[in-house]
Amino acid sequence: MKFQVGDKVVVNHSNEEGEIIEIMNDKMVMVEVRGVKFPAYIDQLDFPYFKRFTEKKLFPPKKEKKYVEDMRKDKAPKQKVVDGVWLSFLPKFDTDEFGDDFVDLLKLHLINRTEQPYTYHYRQGFFGQTDFELKGQIHPFEDIYLHDIDFGAMSDSPVFGFEFSLLKPEKGMADYVEATVKLKPRQVFDRIEQLKEKGEATFTYKLFEDYPLAPKEEAPDRGWLSGRNSATIYDAKDARRHLQPARTVVDLHIDKLIDNWEGMTNTAIVGIQLREFEKWYDLAIAHRQPSLTVIHGIGKGRLRDEIHSLLRHKKEVKSFINQYHPNFGWGATEIMFQYK
Repeated sequence: MKFQVGDKVVVNHSNEEGEIIEIMNDKMVMVEVRGVKFPAYIDQLDFPYFKRFTEKKLFPPKKEKKYVEDMRKDKAPKQKVVDGVWLSFLPKFDTDEFGDDFVDLLKLHLINRTEQPYTYHYRQGFFGQTDFELKGQIHPFEDIYLHDIDFGAMSDSPVFGFEFSLLKPEKGMADYVEATVKLKPRQVFDRIEQLKEKGEATFTYKLFEDYPLAPKEEAPDRGWLSGRNSATIYDAKDARRHLQPARTVVDLHIDKLIDNWEGMTNTAIVGIQLREFEKWYDLAIAHRQPSLTVIHGIGKGRLRDEIHSLLRHKKEVKSFINQYHPNFGWGATEIMFQYK
């Protein structure tokens, strides 16, 4: 190995000078250039003094006269690409006794390629149990190292969960945004094979592209309590006797609610599911239940996010949590109520 930690190097393809901060294996090192850290192959680097020596000319070229009208304007600085917040996996390779390369571990980095600073709460776990947790801040176009994870642990289908919020809250923007990456062993193996074929160093997953706007709060549909023929008034103490019985667990899967839903749009399906949720939520409050579990499934998370947005604006909600449950997996949210 011709490089060591602390060596000054020049990146051949960009002609930028940096410093070696970590030896990853016999083929790759971690380089820092003007505060930006990235992996690079050794054959892409050189020593600055060697490059300057080889480029030095015995006789300097004759300077040509330049006129003002021929002078070109300075090139505009290269613009940074704004394409979201990413979770990056950097495989660290080692060599066995037979000379074959194998992945020893994965280095995880959080990459912010937006113009906004965020606070984040990161959790990595297996089978519903948190194995690693980290809170912090990430600034625009910053790359933060999170932790290492043993490659063998990827066979247990780890879950990587994030909750982001704006470092400085803004009116009209969401309180926070959640993002989750769930990896199966086969996915990881395929991505690493693609890296080898393309000669790349990392594979990434986009957590979100644009920070969302705050959801618009709409008045709940209380049609089940109102109507032209609902003029009967009960004494408040006796009202619960005349209400439909409440439930402690509500399943919002569309096939549990209606028949012949296959031809409906996603928007129409979610609308039906939200109305059903509001119905059982109101009944739970009317019966003063201590809690309510809502089964929303996993899917793309749209129904879960809509329900969570509604819960944040309801005064009766003490807390709610979407965590692993042995009966529902990650597809349910438990709501705890408070009453004055």
